[in-house]
Amino acid sequence: WQVVSDPTLYSYSFLVMMSAVGFNTVVFFVAGCICLLGIRVLYLLLHPVRNLWNTSHPTSLRTLIVLGSGGHTAEMMRLLDKLRPEIYSPRCYVVADTDKLGSSKATAFEETRGKDSAAFGQYSVVTIPRSREVGQSWSSSFFTTLYAIFASCVFMLRERPDVILCNGPGTCIPICGLAFLLRVLGLARGCVVYVESIARVQHLSLTGKILYKSRLASLFFVQWES
Repeated sequence: WQVVSDPTLYSYSFLVMMSAVGFNTVVFFVAGCICLLGIRVLYLLLHPVRNLWNTSHPTSLRTLIVLGSGGHTAEMMRLLDKLRPEIYSPRCYVVADTDKLGSSKATAFEETRGKDSAAFGQYSVVTIPRSREVGQSWSSSFFTTLYAIFASCVFMLRERPDVILCNGPGTCIPICGLAFLLRVLGLARGCVVYVESIARVQHLSLTGKILYKSRLASLFFVQWES
């Protein structure tokens, strides 16, 4: 046997060994981050945000309100009429781009509150693509929902809401998903409060089923025992 004493060979072997160690370190680091992220997601799903309402020391909550078309908007306005605007402020109304009346209804509702309110004028209206139209096929809904999520990312990062109020329109699905992502990343509290439409007597709506089974809604209300 002949002993090779070429320093170049030793240097090459050392570099190979360090490369292997570095690669293993990166793999373990990435695996650790994924495990920690999974644990945080599981924790947030099992422990929804419900401690925002401190009645002894009320604070202002950045509120995002998802408006639907027709009856959904009317029900939401009745709900908002019972809330204290100085607490749920500033308010951001989200309407679908195919909803021709949502923006005007939100503006009219804010104006009816009167300028004597301390939170008067602290609102905005944002338009996003609708994730799913009524009667739209499941195959096409997947792509339109992805587009709605992409279009919603910018304003969700800007608003970073404490509370999201919704009551059934498909527009709220990407909003609630992004709100949960912001919670996972620690960028917002994103408490989703879902109130099922009074028109749903026997069964939940598709939006309600998704938010309930996925546990994205921190608070989930129905208006009929059945």
